[in-house]
Amino acid sequence: MEVKINSILIRYGEIFLKGNNRAYFESLLIRNIKGALKGLDYRFVRSQGRYYVEDFDVDDVEEIVGRLTKVFGIHSISPSVKVATDLQAVSEAADAISPRQGKFRVTVKRADKKLNLNSMELAARIGGYLLQKSPARTVDLYAFDFELNVDVRENGFSYLFYRKIEGAQGLPVGCSGNAMLLLSGGIDSPVAGYVMAKRGVKLYAVHYHSFPYTSELALQKVKDLARKLSAYAGEIELSIVPFTKIQYAIHEHCPSEFMISIMRRFMMRIAERLAIDKHCGAIVTGESLGQVASQTMQSINVTNSVVTIPVFRPLIGSDKSEIIAVSEKIDTYEISIRPYEDCCTVFLPKNPVIRPKLEDAVRYESRLDVEALIEEAMAGIETVTLSVGGSEDSATASR
Repeated sequence: MEVKINSILIRYGEIFLKGNNRAYFESLLIRNIKGALKGLDYRFVRSQGRYYVEDFDVDDVEEIVGRLTKVFGIHSISPSVKVATDLQAVSEAADAISPRQGKFRVTVKRADKKLNLNSMELAARIGGYLLQKSPARTVDLYAFDFELNVDVRENGFSYLFYRKIEGAQGLPVGCSGNAMLLLSGGIDSPVAGYVMAKRGVKLYAVHYHSFPYTSELALQKVKDLARKLSAYAGEIELSIVPFTKIQYAIHEHCPSEFMISIMRRFMMRIAERLAIDKHCGAIVTGESLGQVASQTMQSINVTNSVVTIPVFRPLIGSDKSEIIAVSEKIDTYEISIRPYEDCCTVFLPKNPVIRPKLEDAVRYESRLDVEALIEEAMAGIETVTLSVGGSEDSATASR
C-alpha cells in the first residue's frame, strides 16, 4: 500500500482561545494562516477544534509547513496521512509509513467515542499489525526509535503522523492592536518588531532615509528586512521619510554632541504622527539599555518627552548576543550586517552626549523651526507595502 502526506494538522494554543473572545481570536488566526499560504493551492478545513490544510500538491508539503511555522498563534504542526477511521485502513496506512525495523511506540488519541475500542486497545491492535508485517520491528514504550501518532477525530477520519513540529506560539497578529516600528537597517529593530508581533501586534514601520548620503542599496536593505519580517508579522506598510534636511538643520544650528539626541526627538515626533494616522496605539523601537550613547536612561527620557503615546522597547534588557541569536533565528541577521550606512551613522558625532539633560535639548532645539521641518519631511514620505512573495506596492504621501 502506497500512501502520501495528504493533510497537515494545525494545533493552536488553548489559553488565549477560551472565553468570550474565542471566535475573535480564531478568525484572526485563520486569516493569518490563509495569508501565509497565499499563492499556493490548498483547501482549508476547520473541524472539531483542529485546522487542516488539504488538497495540496505533495511537492508543496515542506513549503506549507515552513510558512505555517512562522504564523503566531499556532502551537504545533504535523504532516499527516488522512484515512477513513477503519481499523484495517488505519493499520495498513501505519505499516506503509513506518520504518521496517527498529523500536517503536503507537500513541492513539481518540476524540471519536463511538468506536468500540478505547485508545489503549486501538494502539495495541495497530502495534500488533506492525509487528506482524515486519518481525524486525519491536515495541518499546520508553526507548523507542520512532513513535506513530494516530489522532482519531469525530469527523470520521484518522490522522497518522510521526512529526510534531513546534509552531511559532504567541498570539495571532492583530489581536493586540497596531504599533509603529522604527525600522533602521540594523540588527535590533527587526527583532523588536518580531517580539511585538509575537504578542499579537500588527506592525507598521517607518524608516528615515538620508539621500544622497545613504544609498539606494541601504534603502533596499531596509525593504528586505521588512519583507523578511512580514513572514511572521504579515504584510507591512513601510513609510520612508526624507530626513536629510532635518539633519542639515540640526548639524548647522545645534551642538554636535546633541546631534543624535535631537535627531531622535524628530524621529519620535514623526513616528507618533504616522502612528496616529494608522490608528497605532504605540511606537516600537529596538533600543537596549546602555548599548549606545542614545540608549542611556537620560537619552531615552529626552526622546520620550516629545510623544504622548506609549513607546515599547521589547529589547530593553537584552544583551547583544541574545538579540543576534533571535535575528539569526528569524533570518534577518545577514541582511542587517550588509555594509550600508543608515541615517544615524552618516551624521554621527565624535563625542555624543551620554547623559543629556532635557532642558539643554529643548534649548538647542528652539533654534530650529521644528514644525516646518516636520511638515516638509512628512509631505515627502513614500509608502511601500511589503510581504513575502508579494510585489512591492509604492505610493508617495500627499499631505
